[in-house]
Amino acid sequence: MPPATATVLTLPLEDKTRPSIRAKALLFADPSSQALLAQAERVAPSDAPVLICGETGTGKELLARHLHELSGRRGPFIAVNCGAISETLAESEFFGHEAGAFTGAAGRREGWFEAANGGTLFLDEVGDLPLALQVKLLRVLQEREVVRLGARRPIPLDIRLVSATNVDLAEAVAAGHFRLDLLYRLNIVALRLPPLRERTGDILPLARHFLSHYGQRLGAPRPQLSAAAESILLGYAWPGNIRELENSLHCALLTADHGLIEPRHLSLRGVVAGRAAEPAAVPVGWPGLTEQLAELIASAEPDVHQRVERLLIEQGLSASRGNQVQAAARLGLTRHVLRTLMKRHGLLPSPTVAFHKEPQWNTARLVRPASRSA
Repeated sequence: MPPATATVLTLPLEDKTRPSIRAKALLFADPSSQALLAQAERVAPSDAPVLICGETGTGKELLARHLHELSGRRGPFIAVNCGAISETLAESEFFGHEAGAFTGAAGRREGWFEAANGGTLFLDEVGDLPLALQVKLLRVLQEREVVRLGARRPIPLDIRLVSATNVDLAEAVAAGHFRLDLLYRLNIVALRLPPLRERTGDILPLARHFLSHYGQRLGAPRPQLSAAAESILLGYAWPGNIRELENSLHCALLTADHGLIEPRHLSLRGVVAGRAAEPAAVPVGWPGLTEQLAELIASAEPDVHQRVERLLIEQGLSASRGNQVQAAARLGLTRHVLRTLMKRHGLLPSPTVAFHKEPQWNTARLVRPASRSA
């Protein structure tokens, strides 16, 4: 179990939305985590917008819920995943609509802003908002009122806005994907939630919390971690953060004997039977690729990594004819990570643009040819 001085945040039992990537528990045992918790609790009672920055799976929504619980607000906590919004329906989802406002609008419906009135509106993955919607969101925040689609009467708002992002919004502003004035509105208070690898003091308390939780569900008699397993957990980089830790321990409990978790029970990338895996050899099916990359690096040309990364993303999309799910699978990424990289390189298509035309690349030199005139 976590130490007595550690604060543990968990999702409500009745909340089963978006369970696949969210952290289900957030614990503050590490000194850096405790400092973050103290900062969050100082700003919680105010109405100032808060921007939470952190990698996927670090527990940003749990921290946002904690801010709401300490705010003294009597209204609800409404969580919106901006990365999953259909751009054609986004305005209706955010601001609501009247009956007949558009085809299919059979009745009146309140939007998320109205639903959160008196409480907290949490915008997760706020960096994925379309630019057109960012303009309208900015106006709502400035005027503190919302007008439903098909209506003229404004509805006053009293909400606390908390946003979260796993991308650098300053870089998104520089790339033209995010509005600077909106960033100023959202970033009154910034809270950085470190990845799990930077707060190692939280790893073992979290591990014991998950073992206790799943042990009770599975009827396992007081599951324990061996000293060798603890060493593996502390030395692992945790690219999937808390969610990966939870999944690994859940799987370990299902395969362990008598509730004792050994290194062989931990399913971790790059770890085999309790030791780091040997580096993989370059596939023989890629003749000349290693030499081309070595030559490119030796040439000391700028932004080599960015150019190669962009090339990989474009070629993955081209081979999948723009299907992001298939492209992510081909590249060994999740769709969420792929979209983050596409945004970084300005490759997210507008709703009216499809990847139907494959870009032509000179892979022998990793240089894109000049565009041809129509």
